Amino acid sequence: MRRRAPAVGAPWWDSPVTDPRARHQELVQEIEAHRHAYYELDQPTVSDADYDALERELRDLEARWPELTTPDSPTQTVGGAVATGFASVKHRERMMSLDNAFSIEDVEAWLARVEKEAGPQAVVCEPKIDGLSLSLTYEDGALVRGVTRGDGTTGEDVTANVLTIASVPRTLAGDHVPALVEVRGEVFLPVAAFEELNARLLEDGKAPYANPRNTAAGSLRQKDPAVTATRPLDLTTYALGALDWGAATPHPAIGSQHGVYEVLASWGLPVTEHARVVTGVDAVAGYLRELEDKRHAMVHEIDGAVLKVDDRGAQGALGSTSRAPRWAIAYKFPPEEVHTTLEDIRVDVGRTGRVTPYGVMTPVLVAGSTVTYATLHNAHEVARKGVRIGDTVVLRKAGDVIPEIVGPVVAARTGDEREWTMPADCPSCGTPLVEQKEGDKDLRCPNSESCPAQIVDRIAFIGSRGAFDVEVLGEKAAAALVESGVLPNEAGLFALTEEDLRRVPLFVLDKDSKVKGVERKAGDLSANGAKLLENLAAARTQPLWRVVVALSIRHVGPTASRGLATAFGSMDAIRAASEEQLAAVEGVGPVIADAVLQWFTVPWHGEIVDRWAAAGVRMEDERDETVERTLEGLTIVATGSLESFTRDSVKEAIISRGGKAASSVSKKTDYVVLGANAGSKAAKAEELGVPMLDEAAFVRLLEGGPAALS
Repeated sequence: MRRRAPAVGAPWWDSPVTDPRARHQELVQEIEAHRHAYYELDQPTVSDADYDALERELRDLEARWPELTTPDSPTQTVGGAVATGFASVKHRERMMSLDNAFSIEDVEAWLARVEKEAGPQAVVCEPKIDGLSLSLTYEDGALVRGVTRGDGTTGEDVTANVLTIASVPRTLAGDHVPALVEVRGEVFLPVAAFEELNARLLEDGKAPYANPRNTAAGSLRQKDPAVTATRPLDLTTYALGALDWGAATPHPAIGSQHGVYEVLASWGLPVTEHARVVTGVDAVAGYLRELEDKRHAMVHEIDGAVLKVDDRGAQGALGSTSRAPRWAIAYKFPPEEVHTTLEDIRVDVGRTGRVTPYGVMTPVLVAGSTVTYATLHNAHEVARKGVRIGDTVVLRKAGDVIPEIVGPVVAARTGDEREWTMPADCPSCGTPLVEQKEGDKDLRCPNSESCPAQIVDRIAFIGSRGAFDVEVLGEKAAAALVESGVLPNEAGLFALTEEDLRRVPLFVLDKDSKVKGVERKAGDLSANGAKLLENLAAARTQPLWRVVVALSIRHVGPTASRGLATAFGSMDAIRAASEEQLAAVEGVGPVIADAVLQWFTVPWHGEIVDRWAAAGVRMEDERDETVERTLEGLTIVATGSLESFTRDSVKEAIISRGGKAASSVSKKTDYVVLGANAGSKAAKAEELGVPMLDEAAFVRLLEGGPAALS
């Protein structure tokens, strides 16, 4: 289970602040201001992670000095208030908040408290939708009122707007309809609808919304229901408030939390399909891992999970605090979204000439690492997101890997922000930028032969793990080789000599030294210089597919390169192949075939291949006749970490035996090989009924084919 990263900086009591009462007052005022912006204005100016950190500090402070705790402290109250533009309505049964857990240890501590007071309990786990809490009141099966949570006791009457939501039934269905019931749920705007709405706003010259949650809240609280009706809001229900069966027969499933979902569904109300009843902290942790893996594939945004004791009798026995039930807790995912300042927008020229804008931000911790740069893809994307230099922006890591600027926090604008314009010329060589084809969103520098930035990027790519895997040949080394004049382009890379490297300051000693008793003088080749020559010598023997990857042909990655190498066996055969022959290769197709064909028509491209071949780079694969074609015709997906195989070697093992190494699970997949932390592909295989193998079974399959598994 991944742990939440520690907060940046020391706790306040380890800082120069020494007056607990003054700090308490500061925190209360700051939290209340953020609550006002979030709940009443629908314009938060801090991220959820920053707000959570303030609340945690306040709780820690009150735990150390209990006398500071007052009934109106944010730790004792539910956030939100009633806006003056709506009638206020008192909930028949209070709508409470939830206490938060930020690690599996927090969850374990909560389960221990539950077990101590109520004995071992099964737990219902469900997604925590990032939306707006709503209470629906039905009398004799008819919807009479929709009310926001507000401060938990009193909310806003938004009935007219609720009636525009298609998923809210006007009357309850079924045989067990109570005389009165309050149904609790979460209103949200689907992610796809949010993106479409923002696109329309930008087309109209208006500022975009920051996130779906605020958009949903603002939509539900529109003064004109006709405006709400233009927003495709949706609803998921998850709990009951006040309940009076009257003359109706109580639903037999009402005694458990998972039974409540059955009851809600029987009435025609929407419920989540992702809820699960589990027992024990290990099962809860497994659910949380699965949910986090698929969070970005859901129709709505989620920021964690809600865990509830399943037995409603035990819920009653556990009771609640002044603001939250003791029988439930919200597990918050490590923050994917934070706020920071967009200090500048610059452009980067890549190895294929694509010119990509990227944001330079005030460094900020997100999903466990400090982020300073984030791609903005192209000028159209900058305009679509509506960001300006100087904006406070929402930053997240897509899939916890790639930093992404989501959009601006419009409410935080001061007027000092400025628009950004895409440059017309290449910042590296000054060549006018062009579209690869008419209407292309990406602009490119067409000077691929001489543009320094492209040459450096291509040489660095040659050294990457996906190409020749030359450890010393990174971006810094590539830049040094080009700037020194030793490498005008990548063609002479494998012909480099010790004398060549002595002309590159990065690879020579700048002073006398002694290493392991050996005297070394200034001007001698450094250890990295010697290692580069060794790495290049080893790289010459790499298989053909890596050579094809390293050529930086547009659209040609490892999959297409493997296919070409397997189908043709030599570089000469690939160069001589027709477009039809290339397109017929598994994993290639017409677009890649055209790119390969066009690449080889350029004279200096052919010179690269010829000079590499002359320097001893392997240009053909000799099939190992000792390896049996045990996987002929089989499609295999390997996922997770295997003990005896790397990501590349497992693909090699499959392909060399005649199989296809696929990256995604489908009905055409024959086997899925599961390593540690297999993730969502295991769930997909189970859903489709694809046979799953552990590493030992995979080895048997390699050795003897499908027959070896029986």
